[in-house]
Amino acid sequence: MATETRWRVERFDWLDTTLVGFCAASLVATLLAALVQVSFGTFSMTLAQAWRAVFDPVVWTNPNVLATLLLGDGLAASLGFTTEYDLSKATLVVWTIRMPRVLVAGFVGLNLALSGAIFQAVTKNELASPFILGVSSGAGFAILLTLVVFPAFAFLLPITAAVGGTLAFLVVYAIAWKGGTSPVRLVLAGVIVGTVLNSLQTSLFFFAGDVGTVQQAVAWTTGSLTGVDWEQVRLVLPWTLLVVPAAALGARQLNVLLLGESTASSLGMRVERTRFLLSAVGIVAAAASVAVAGIVGFVGLIVPHAVRTVVGSDHKRLLVGCAFAGPTLLVISDLGARLFFEVVFGSPTQIPVGIVTGLVGGPYFLYLMRKRQQLGEL
Repeated sequence: MATETRWRVERFDWLDTTLVGFCAASLVATLLAALVQVSFGTFSMTLAQAWRAVFDPVVWTNPNVLATLLLGDGLAASLGFTTEYDLSKATLVVWTIRMPRVLVAGFVGLNLALSGAIFQAVTKNELASPFILGVSSGAGFAILLTLVVFPAFAFLLPITAAVGGTLAFLVVYAIAWKGGTSPVRLVLAGVIVGTVLNSLQTSLFFFAGDVGTVQQAVAWTTGSLTGVDWEQVRLVLPWTLLVVPAAALGARQLNVLLLGESTASSLGMRVERTRFLLSAVGIVAAAASVAVAGIVGFVGLIVPHAVRTVVGSDHKRLLVGCAFAGPTLLVISDLGARLFFEVVFGSPTQIPVGIVTGLVGGPYFLYLMRKRQQLGEL
């Protein structure tokens, strides 16, 4: 019994007050930003009214409401749930219109942060992001191709984005393969494929038939959460539930990969297979995010770095921190994207959330490069 107890304690020795405090602070910041987010809109309400609507017991204690939101009317009805229920106007507005945007932002932030941490370890490049292996370029090209050449299939944009990103990754992996791959070859192949696909994206704009198509394409390629609803929640949630445990199970392997290929091999790891499987987890996480929000840049770069400075580089701790900090960054960024013009200029104009993360991530990226240069690492 004593041995079993000691084993359990050692198993969670990575969990300390620093990590718990960081995660708690991130969670509080996310909840506060979400509360402000759901309080603004055409139907105005106070923060207190929004709070009561979010935690309305009619929603949380009624399985029919939760099933309808999470499964959709058709599937919920087929499973025997009642899809008709009475909610107050404030609760109805918050849960059917505003809450999906907050949830999608949280899931996208979580997925991108985990994907960034994985790719930084797989490529052994701390300046890597989820899209270093061509995911964003592949998704963007697939989106533009669909909108410009096959507009009748625009309703399949989420699937198209995910497929395009995945195919781009497979091309990168094939180019980098030479009896195996290496972090350097993967990064170089990603740059090559990304450059070609970005050029093809630009060329497609010249064939766009109308301004509306161009605006829709720009929204996807810059990352936007405008207009998302429960359909997007239902699309990203299953992949998120797959990515989180897969990333957690791969934490030890990520730590070993950072020791170098020869050391990892001597410890019995099949390096190539492990690198491919971990990259696949990162690809799924990034593709799921692109499928519902478009290409949101810099989240996968800056979140792992920010978390690493607080909780350290052990991936058991790093991935947990990223899972909390990623949603915080994107929910707050989307809050700014949605409300900046409304609060400052009194205009209902909304900007894509990818622009806000770019404005935050660009200076941070520059700071990171200068810091590394000062330390003699570049």
